[in-house]
Amino acid sequence: MLRIFSTSGAQLAFDKGRLPDTAVWIDLCDPTAAEETLLEALLGIDLPTADDMAEIETSSRLYTDNGVIVMTATLAIGLIAEQPETCPVSFLLSRNHLVTIRYHEVRSFDRFALQIERSPELCATPRAVLMGLIDTIVDRLADGFEYIGREVDAIARAAFRRAVPEARGRQQRRTNQALQVLMTRLGSAQDALSKARETAVSLTRTLTYLQFTIGKDAGLTAQIKMQLRDLNSFADQASYIGGNLTFLLDATLGLISIEQNAVLRIVSVASLVFLPPTLVAGVYGMNFRMMPELGWDIGYPFALVMMLLAAVLPYGFFRWRGWL
Repeated sequence: MLRIFSTSGAQLAFDKGRLPDTAVWIDLCDPTAAEETLLEALLGIDLPTADDMAEIETSSRLYTDNGVIVMTATLAIGLIAEQPETCPVSFLLSRNHLVTIRYHEVRSFDRFALQIERSPELCATPRAVLMGLIDTIVDRLADGFEYIGREVDAIARAAFRRAVPEARGRQQRRTNQALQVLMTRLGSAQDALSKARETAVSLTRTLTYLQFTIGKDAGLTAQIKMQLRDLNSFADQASYIGGNLTFLLDATLGLISIEQNAVLRIVSVASLVFLPPTLVAGVYGMNFRMMPELGWDIGYPFALVMMLLAAVLPYGFFRWRGWL
């Protein structure tokens, strides 16, 4: 998809023969090879391909080519939709145009396109478009960090809330499914946080490079510094949320261990209750001739009472000692 915006903020129709004279922002979303070739011929610049944008070397992502500043940043998408992904986006800033290239839908671009329709001054120059677009991306990233923070708080409440007491003062145990849900939510939050942090780092590098290449432009430099301060605050927020996630992961693993110990305790109690009666039953099941109890009229109830006492007395002793 190819969109062209003019200095008035309006979207222009694309004449394949030439670009409109008032074109400022050219947005390419999942462009075809024909569109890339045509724009390269019209603009006289080389557009980075998808393979070029996937490079991780700084020299391949941030450079200047024939007076055109080429910057590729990694942006997180789907943070609030709970399906986080990262995608590379290239910004090509020349004297007359800003060209953006991406291969994924990024809501910040659509949001900024609506903004320039209401405020055409945001689309007055290519540099104004670039900073307005970055400002929208940073705002969207801030929303993502806020969402992740709320999700972590919700996970903490779910992990540490007091269980609803059952009858006789007992508390409900967490099911395996509930613990699995907690672990899944922790993993999703950590995944989203890592992608948001990667975006903040990538944008910081991009803006730092832009700051050193734009020359003397007091207004633009001030905007860049403001965005860098916001991105630096995201680093502190990411560290805080990351620490909470680590704590919650350790706590959840501890809860799993507690539940496992509770199951093992039940097995141990069952062994404690049934093993002594089994021993008594085994003794009186040997049927030796010289066992006087075999001739008693009360031999059978006597054996039952012995088995009952063998089960109750050890259980009562362990309960009295507080071991159960």
